[in-house]
Amino acid sequence: MLIIGHRGARGLEPENTLRALRRGMECADFVEVDLRLARDGIPVAIHDATLNRTTDGTGPVKNYTIEELKRLDAGEGETIPTLREILKLVCDRGAGLVVEIKEPGTEAVIASGIMDLMPDRLILVSFNLESVAMAKRLLPGVQAGLIYSKETVVDPVGLARQVQADIILPRWDRVSREVVEQAHKAGLLVFPWTLNTQEDVEEAARLGVDGFATDDPCAARRYLQASGPGRVHPNRTLR
Repeated sequence: MLIIGHRGARGLEPENTLRALRRGMECADFVEVDLRLARDGIPVAIHDATLNRTTDGTGPVKNYTIEELKRLDAGEGETIPTLREILKLVCDRGAGLVVEIKEPGTEAVIASGIMDLMPDRLILVSFNLESVAMAKRLLPGVQAGLIYSKETVVDPVGLARQVQADIILPRWDRVSREVVEQAHKAGLLVFPWTLNTQEDVEEAARLGVDGFATDDPCAARRYLQASGPGRVHPNRTLR
């Protein structure tokens, strides 16, 4: 199974910072970031629509220019990284990158930034169906995934196929053997989120998922190794 560092390694370092990404890449096959746009259209990594939870700033991210955002503390002296900074780090390290598109309508700007410096292994994901479809249209050679968590999503495999997705990313409590089997039958990979205990990792392996997001990639790799050598992914390919 692939290990995806959730917001880098948010259980260990300030989430969505270069420091968290470096920590995540120590053990993860991919690191994941959330992208939004600054006021001047620069893609930056931050999960929430506002700055309040993860920085010493307040208010909506979209109200700040990149210069203003860079003055903020995103935790332990880290700054909010731009997409370009993230791509350079990932490419230099040879790691895989999962980009979550947080805001519908930002796909073209994000795709343009990625095309300037594209990692060898890249996945674009979103909760929004149109964002997934747009990602596939803009970057047809890149894998895309549909994230979901709500019980009202009764046919995730059908929805994923509708937008030409390659992967479904269910919240962990939405995963079942039936969903995994349906996805695999349709040619889709299954990457649940967020798994942080040995029990959950072992259960994911039994269900046959293809990878998972975790807040502590090194702990997750230890859990996989403990459950059997066949569970540990070779760390350099998608499958």
